[in-house]
Amino acid sequence: MTGTLKVVGLGPGDAALLTPQACEALRQADVIVGYTLYVALVPEELKTGKEIISTGMMGEMARCSGALDCALEGRNTVIVCSGDPGIYAMAGLVFELVEERGEAAAGLDVQIIAGIPALSAAAALLGAPLMHDFASVSLSDLLTPWEVIEKRLACAAEGDFVIVLYNPKSKKRDWQLPRALEIIAAHRDKTTPVGIVRQANRAEQAVITTTLSDFDPAVVDMLSIIIIGNGSTRMIGGRMVTPRGYMDKYRQ
Repeated sequence: MTGTLKVVGLGPGDAALLTPQACEALRQADVIVGYTLYVALVPEELKTGKEIISTGMMGEMARCSGALDCALEGRNTVIVCSGDPGIYAMAGLVFELVEERGEAAAGLDVQIIAGIPALSAAAALLGAPLMHDFASVSLSDLLTPWEVIEKRLACAAEGDFVIVLYNPKSKKRDWQLPRALEIIAAHRDKTTPVGIVRQANRAEQAVITTTLSDFDPAVVDMLSIIIIGNGSTRMIGGRMVTPRGYMDKYRQ
């Protein structure tokens, strides 16, 4: 008899932003699996009495495989992810591993429990920068060739999308962000508003607004989300806002 495998989004990190559905999934779990940093975000009362399996950075395959094993043994298993599990997280890998196992995993109940994504948390702290079309691009070239990332950046910039940058920088990867800014700057005014949010809704939270020309990559780390405005984005009362077009349409 198989258990269930739930891939649960923890949201930005503040327990107050954990959804009721995510809380219930964690309560029902026999096993909680996740990256050490994310397991630490789970409220202690929801971890009591559970088997906890945590791994370090770069352990994604082992985590998902181990969680799959637990579920196939008949235990109700949860994999925790920050933000939303279907946005740069583990949901896709879980389905690929289920597919790889074929008949052995046929019939396994896999559920994806949505969470508040980091881009939504960052946008709320900045104001309303995502009111119109936007594109999200990860600058990590660990799994995606840099040439592909550059092409996506150029197309998003040329199309005048608001651009959200995930994974902008790490200790070993610091040249991609300046290059990304160079690509975007070719299609944006230098006064374009830029918002930087580090560790949204966590104790170390920092919110910075600047412009494309004054942007300082030194204030950014791997736990930052960067939102670069489009041609209409402006600052209103210190908040970053991309108008949807209501005022133009209804106040003419």
